Amino acid sequence: MQDPRKELILLLDFGGQYTQLIARRVRECRVYCEIIPYYTPLERISSRKPCGIILSGGPSSVYEENAPALPLAVFEMGVPVLGICYGMQLMGHLLGGRVVRASHREYGRARIGITGSEGLFKGLAGKTWCWMSHGDRVEAVPPGFVVSASTDSAPIAAMEDNTRRLYAVQFHPEVVHTPEGRRMIENFLYGICGCGGTWTMGSFLAAAAAEVRETVGHGSAICALSGGVDSSVAAVLVYRAIGERLTCVFVNHGLLREGEPESVREAFRRLGIPIVYVDAKDRFLKKLAGVAEPEAKRRVIGAEFIRVFEEEARKQGNVEFLVQGTLYPDVVESGTATAARIKSHHNVGGLPADMPLRLVEPLRWLFKDEVRELGRELGLPEEIIWRQPFPGPGLAVRILGPVTEEKLNVLRRADAIVTGEIKQAGLDRRVWQYFAVLPDIRSVGVMGDARTYAHTVIVRAVESQDGMTADWARLPHDLLERMAARIVREVPGVNRVVYDITSKPPATIEWE
Repeated sequence: MQDPRKELILLLDFGGQYTQLIARRVRECRVYCEIIPYYTPLERISSRKPCGIILSGGPSSVYEENAPALPLAVFEMGVPVLGICYGMQLMGHLLGGRVVRASHREYGRARIGITGSEGLFKGLAGKTWCWMSHGDRVEAVPPGFVVSASTDSAPIAAMEDNTRRLYAVQFHPEVVHTPEGRRMIENFLYGICGCGGTWTMGSFLAAAAAEVRETVGHGSAICALSGGVDSSVAAVLVYRAIGERLTCVFVNHGLLREGEPESVREAFRRLGIPIVYVDAKDRFLKKLAGVAEPEAKRRVIGAEFIRVFEEEARKQGNVEFLVQGTLYPDVVESGTATAARIKSHHNVGGLPADMPLRLVEPLRWLFKDEVRELGRELGLPEEIIWRQPFPGPGLAVRILGPVTEEKLNVLRRADAIVTGEIKQAGLDRRVWQYFAVLPDIRSVGVMGDARTYAHTVIVRAVESQDGMTADWARLPHDLLERMAARIVREVPGVNRVVYDITSKPPATIEWE
């Protein structure tokens, strides 16, 4: 079977805030899209044989010194190119147009008038809404281009050269605030690039399993199984590919949620996949003693995980490979060539340099919603597919400051109440992630006519599609009231509950 990733759109990243969203929108059109740095050598771009190229937005101005750019030859490859926001300005600047600073920054919804009837806007006419976010604008189009859309404040909101198949928009078609944006992206992918839409989870599954078999060869692998949807999907996929040459290792590092070790073991028993259970609570807590800084916690946990897996690999014999459920958001937040490090995920930036096992990461370029879709394709039960996202370092990064057994006991019970109440309210599918956080503070309270000086618990609940961005969930007040009352009443050592109403960005979903 042909690899669905052969039908490829390359997205050149100039550091735009919506770059990952562009990739998701392309994939939603059943075309594989891969993000690469804008300075990727031309030879490497050409060797990938893309069907089309997209230039992302970015924070720079094209006329600044050392502004991100790319070789003119990209536009001469004969491959369709779509520039978005900064990508449009760069296209205009490099091809002989004129880019200037706008008289005022345009941000938010704008009404565009469409004048182009072919190419990007085929099937669209008249006026529609779009989302603008820019401080510069193209004032004169390059030779060979025509204006295809405009707004009151941006006379050149889109331009195109149908002969060379070069297209550009000043607005963002990838966001929901541009209601016809999907149509525009589909026009680019299908009508201009000639894509057929072969990127499905069924086709990906076949290609990924074949890739795993080729990578592992006749060797053996162990899988770092946490019981979450990512590692579970990776485990089942690889088990299908190489069978009993895979050993799934579930490490209880003492930082799991209430009842999680038992539920994970039972779920995989029903799937018919044997797992090795390792009780490593004491060694992880010993390593974490006194460690307060979040990145240090992640590095300690990541390194200790690898040490445990190495020991288990030696017990299993000649094991060369370690399977992980790494996702694309993990890679991005741990720092890529064009994305700043937000936090090191234990399975990416937290890995030790001297690790002898070779990584197998079949989900590395998937977003969370794609992983869930793949889980359905693999026949995983809904309880695993919709298991709450949970960081590999576990409760260690939901406890601010040093981790202790006493804090873990407090947080486990509080988190179980939050989880139970959300499910009881029937909101567990609508809310992307919900959990409790234990900050390193205590506050004064009154309980039973006596003064208390006890822990505060933070409740965090967010709505998201892929974890890259998130908005705080507007939970019903009576639900929040029940959570707070139960936590204070049922969890010893807690006298205050607060609710986090910060979105991502500027915050992250997790606190550490």
